[in-house]
Amino acid sequence: MDFDRESVCPVCLARIPARHETQGQDVYLVKQCPEHGEFRAVVWRGRPALEHWQRTKIPSYPEQPVTGRDRGCPFDCGLCPDHAQHTCTAIIEITERCNLHCPVCFAVAGEKQARPDRTVDDVRDILAGIMRVSGKCNIQFSGGEPSVHPDLCAMVRAAKDMGFPFVQLNTNGRRVALEPDFAARLAGAGLDSAFFQFDGTRDDIYESLRGQALLDEKMTALKRFIDAGIGVVLVPTVVPGVNADDLGGILQLAVDHAPGVRGVHFQPVSYFGRYPAQPDDGARITLPEVMAGLEEQTGGAIRTEDFLPPGCEHHQCSFHANYLVMEDGSLKRVSANRGGCSCSSEPQEARKGADKSKGFVSRQWAAPAAVTLQDKPMDDLDRFLARASTHMLAVSGMAFQDAWTMDLDRVRGCCIHIAGPGGKLVPFCAYNLSSMRGETLYRPAPGADSWEKA
Repeated sequence: MDFDRESVCPVCLARIPARHETQGQDVYLVKQCPEHGEFRAVVWRGRPALEHWQRTKIPSYPEQPVTGRDRGCPFDCGLCPDHAQHTCTAIIEITERCNLHCPVCFAVAGEKQARPDRTVDDVRDILAGIMRVSGKCNIQFSGGEPSVHPDLCAMVRAAKDMGFPFVQLNTNGRRVALEPDFAARLAGAGLDSAFFQFDGTRDDIYESLRGQALLDEKMTALKRFIDAGIGVVLVPTVVPGVNADDLGGILQLAVDHAPGVRGVHFQPVSYFGRYPAQPDDGARITLPEVMAGLEEQTGGAIRTEDFLPPGCEHHQCSFHANYLVMEDGSLKRVSANRGGCSCSSEPQEARKGADKSKGFVSRQWAAPAAVTLQDKPMDDLDRFLARASTHMLAVSGMAFQDAWTMDLDRVRGCCIHIAGPGGKLVPFCAYNLSSMRGETLYRPAPGADSWEKA
């Protein structure tokens, strides 16, 4: 069979030919390195079938490429002239330090000696580069654990002052739980949203994924975010055998805390870092399995057919659906129903998908504005519209790629970029890519002196 796509070798990270191989409802990425042999990893299991999960886009290349076209994808990221999508979310890592030591961590935070934190001036320079290259995209502060940075509030304020409409914090919530006024201070600085690490509704889940029981802490942080007027997106890392049975429980908790909780964003586990042996396919969970798990665990309140491929990133990277939380706690789907059909009939310009996604995220993931009820009696439509303006819940999932699952078409379609000095933007999965030996293309090794890899 012909190799019709490209990937990287998990051993040496060389660009190598790859293809999809279908076995029943399972799809594998199969690739061949001339030096290190064949590798295969499952990338899709179950319905909808991968061939029906389509959303064709017309590439939209960077207007101001920061790096040239030299070695080809994924070695020229910055963005290079061949990148096919604009920036929806620019992530700024401000510290390598962390107040947890999780067994699961894409940033390998807390290993060895952390680099010095970025300063407020560093962040202003990065923000200026983002604005020059990509314009008013969404900003996320990350790490490490960014809340441990003493100048986080000043950085949030700088982003808002420079005109970025939506600023989010990627956080484990620990400082918010332990420091009663911290959420209010973040809100006062202009923070719109907390991208809140929330892996489940049981402490055994946190003990497995985060090394200790954290549920009480998580619930305290959740309440404080909501009370401060910061929109909350619950972000579970989904691991088979650990919390894949709690998808419905997490969703119910989100419903119970609407409208403060604005969404749930499920992230199937990816294997960044040092893995001397290939992870077993049983250690992976794919997007259709998450969709099916939600359907089963909610008793059909959410259905696989509710979900749509993304309009911004590559169609194999994510799913999404929007629901209205009704007064009785039930969910009413408000996003279009695919009905099992392909979404690829009319290609759309990638830029338009990015613009739509930026607008949706900034509206939906921030806390809802207060609604002034009419003095006149309200009919059913009035009540529905009032409810819809505050109680929408976005349910989504995103599958990040590692050295075994990376498809370079997906990398070129990425809209979530790690930001560095000079307007440099690197697709998230390329930045975090690591070989079986722990070698990387872009992320400096733990303890490196500089934030930029030499």
